Amino acid sequence: MILGVGTDLANIERIAGVLERHGDRFRNRVFTETEQRKAERRKDVAGTYAKRWAAKEACSKALGTGLRMGISWKDMAVSNLKTGQPVMTVTGWAAKRLIEMTPAGHEVTIHVSLTDDHPWAQAFIVIEAQPIA
Repeated sequence: MILGVGTDLANIERIAGVLERHGDRFRNRVFTETEQRKAERRKDVAGTYAKRWAAKEACSKALGTGLRMGISWKDMAVSNLKTGQPVMTVTGWAAKRLIEMTPAGHEVTIHVSLTDDHPWAQAFIVIEAQPIA
């Protein structure tokens, strides 16, 4: 059963400009340490941040809140499995919201898809609930 779907498009050039103007203040407000380490290791630093920005926006939409109602940027974090597959972890208010959305007797999977084609970064999030066997 699908509980929520979200998508977002981020302009890589805009994120690059914000990084240039606000640097660590922006990074530390929006991205976890893990996300920052990943982005700073990449050739396309701004593109990596833009994809994660888009994923956070998409996740907030899939949670049915947008970025309001107490949700924090860092309540949603993108990391990667060893295979490279992106995964979304939610904590704080986002985790509370996810629990509220989940029917009794179900477990949740947050599916993440990230892509970029300069100057755009795009993310899709699907929140799925499956009955516990």
